[in-house]
Amino acid sequence: MTSKRLGGVIAAVPTPVTENGEPDTARFLRHAEWALDNGCHALNVLGTTGEANSFSPRQRMALMEAAASALDRTRLMVGTGTPDLETTIALTRRAHELGFAAALVLPPYYYKGVSDDGLFAWFKRLVAATSGSAIPIYLYNFPQMTGLTFSPALARRLKEAFPDRIAGAKDSSGDLDYASELARIDSFDVFPSNEAALSRAEAEGYAGCISATASVTAPLVAKLWAEPTNDDALEAASSARTAISAQPLIPAVKYLTARLHDDTGFALPLPPHMPLTDAQKAALDEIPL
Repeated sequence: MTSKRLGGVIAAVPTPVTENGEPDTARFLRHAEWALDNGCHALNVLGTTGEANSFSPRQRMALMEAAASALDRTRLMVGTGTPDLETTIALTRRAHELGFAAALVLPPYYYKGVSDDGLFAWFKRLVAATSGSAIPIYLYNFPQMTGLTFSPALARRLKEAFPDRIAGAKDSSGDLDYASELARIDSFDVFPSNEAALSRAEAEGYAGCISATASVTAPLVAKLWAEPTNDDALEAASSARTAISAQPLIPAVKYLTARLHDDTGFALPLPPHMPLTDAQKAALDEIPL
C-alpha cells in the first residue's frame, strides 16, 4: 500500500465536457490545479460530482491519464467502481499503473437487496484480481444513489480480511452516526461528504472530508480544517454548502466553477443532468466565494 495516507480536505472535482460530451482535459486540469493551490490536500477524480458513471471506460481512462500526467498523483484518489467486475478491475489496475494514491470503489449497484456475503465476495474478487496492483481501496458508501449500504460489520470484515488493501471509506449517506461507527474500525480512514463534519473530526476520528462543494469553496473548507473550533469558519463553510446543495448539485458546482474561472465552458453538464435555469443561477450568484 502507498505509504502516504490521504487526509484533510479532498475536493470531489467536476469533469468539464466538450459539446459532444468528451472530457475536457484542459479545463479539468485548470480547475484541479486551482483546487490544489487553494486549500485542498487532495482531489477525488471521477466520483459522483465528476459524473464518472456517465462516461465510458475509454473516456474515464483518458481523463485518468491526463490527471496523472499533469498533477501530483500522491494527492489523487480516483473512482473506479462500476456495476461489472471486469471494468472495475481494469480501471483499478490502470489507476495503479498511473500512480494514483487510491481507488474509490462503489459497490456493484445494479442489484439491490444483496447480502453482505455477496458484497464481500465481489470485493474479494476485486482484491484478488488486482493483487499485482496493490493500490489502496476506499469503499464508496452512497446509498441514495446505489441503493446499497456498506454495513459497519461488512466494512470491518473487509478491513480485517484485506488489511493492506482496504484503506477506509467515503461516506455520502449524510448519517454522521454511521460515519462515526465506521471510524471506530482500526486503521480505517473515514471521510464524510459534508465539510461541517470537520469541526468534529478529532473527536469522531475522521480523516477529513471528501466534498463536492469543497471543489468551489476550498479556501473556506481549508480554514475549517485548520481551525475546527472556529465558529465563523464553520458557519461560512456550512452556509455555502447549504446554498449550493439547494440547487441541482452537479450543475451547480459546474456553474460555480465556471464563475471562478470566468469561463462558461466549465458549466456544461452531461445528460441526464440539465443546465441551470436563470433563477437557479441567480440564487448561486448570491454565494460569496
